[in-house]
Amino acid sequence: MSRIIFDIETLGFPIESFDNETQTYLLRFADSEEKIEDVKKNLNLHALTAQILCLALYNPDTQKGKVFFQSETNDEYVSEDQRCHFISASEEQILEHFWKIIPKYDQFITFNGRGFDCPFLMLRSAKLGVQTTRNLMPYRYDSEIHCDLLEQLTFYQVTRRFSLDFYCKSFGIESPKAKGITGLDMRKLFEEKRFRDIAEYCFGDVLATTELHKRWKNFINIH
Repeated sequence: MSRIIFDIETLGFPIESFDNETQTYLLRFADSEEKIEDVKKNLNLHALTAQILCLALYNPDTQKGKVFFQSETNDEYVSEDQRCHFISASEEQILEHFWKIIPKYDQFITFNGRGFDCPFLMLRSAKLGVQTTRNLMPYRYDSEIHCDLLEQLTFYQVTRRFSLDFYCKSFGIESPKAKGITGLDMRKLFEEKRFRDIAEYCFGDVLATTELHKRWKNFINIH
């Protein structure tokens, strides 16, 4: 069975970039400065209010990865260990690359992909008019097609949900956040034009997901 692991990093558009009617709609329940800030932060989570900064893919069988990331300049390089090829692209091009690659694999593996990455990719593609090539939201309880590790490690939300960072620390796996960057830093990094840092952080997420998948497969996925 051919497998691919993927992850995305997103960033909400400034709320001021939306028209007045839309701003009013988005802020309709925000009756304090704190709640307004929460609304602004949560724009990162929705395909109609945020953009994809980066998309990382990793083949656990060949141990090779590709990362497509937004940058203000044409940028392309290979990691020092030769494991990953980094390629700059516009958001539309990131999606086009993804939809060309994803049909080649029997199984795709994510962490919270069903709750975030997959619907985001499909909705964002529809918004930008990029042709989709595969249903990323198949039957929920068939991990042979989409293995969402957050679903598997919570036994389909029977037990408590934790972050990727928490699971990694619990299982003794190196977390991408160990290098001092988290998903909350995306705006700062993007504004500072630290595009490679975003790309490498995203690739760290798929490497961590790969190790977490090994632990699940070897110790929990018993038929």
